[in-house]
Amino acid sequence: MSKRNSQAAKTQARERLRQERERQAKRDKARRQVIVAASVVAVLAAAGGIGYAVVQANKPGYWEGMKTAKVVAPAHTTGTNGTTVVIGKDSAKKTLKMYEDPRCPVCAQFEESVGTTLKKDIDDGKFKYQYVGATFIDDKDNGQGSKNALSALGAALNVSDEAFLEYKSALYSTKWHPDETVDKFKDDNYLIQVADTVPALKGNAQFQNAVKKGTYDAWAMAMSKTFDNNKDGVTGTPGFVMNGKQLNGGKVILTVPDFNNAIDAAMKG
Repeated sequence: MSKRNSQAAKTQARERLRQERERQAKRDKARRQVIVAASVVAVLAAAGGIGYAVVQANKPGYWEGMKTAKVVAPAHTTGTNGTTVVIGKDSAKKTLKMYEDPRCPVCAQFEESVGTTLKKDIDDGKFKYQYVGATFIDDKDNGQGSKNALSALGAALNVSDEAFLEYKSALYSTKWHPDETVDKFKDDNYLIQVADTVPALKGNAQFQNAVKKGTYDAWAMAMSKTFDNNKDGVTGTPGFVMNGKQLNGGKVILTVPDFNNAIDAAMKG
């Protein structure tokens, strides 16, 4: 190889090396720009997320807003905001007022063991039945199920007294009533699934729309306030009141014999 060719080869090699360095420098710069841009986006996203969280934290909750919303009362109700729900024959001289929270496990025990007897007494005209719904279990775990189920009960009541009683029984049944720690009643689809076991509610578009749209959500909150402000001294559920006095001295009733004894004693009073 000549000296001249050797020099040319070296020059070409240096040029190729220079060009490669320039290309690498450009790649490094582009990579840094991407990293910086990604960091900026991440910071902005984090700031935005924090901002959103702050806004949400300071925004009144949906159910809280329902406390002051306009109430749409279901059919078959009376009183202020339709919070008086009385079911039974006009000939019945006494009224059993019963306080229940949809998520209450003890209410479920009562309904499963005594519900059939209670329904028979209502149908026989032994007494009228007044329902008062509560939602205090939601307050324990920041839940929604008691309120949502109470609203759905309003939708059932709008169909008929019978639909209301049957739906309430279904919600408290062994098959459908969830553990107190599981807030399944917050799910509209679950409430509708339970309703499909009630003949008057199965496939009932009016009922389903009311549940999904929350037609009776404000009514549920008004009813819950009735429990909170009750003058009967009831602080838990289930609670039973007749003639202005709590049955069984305010103690829980879970068996048919205890229920019958408490009712018979109250009927004489």
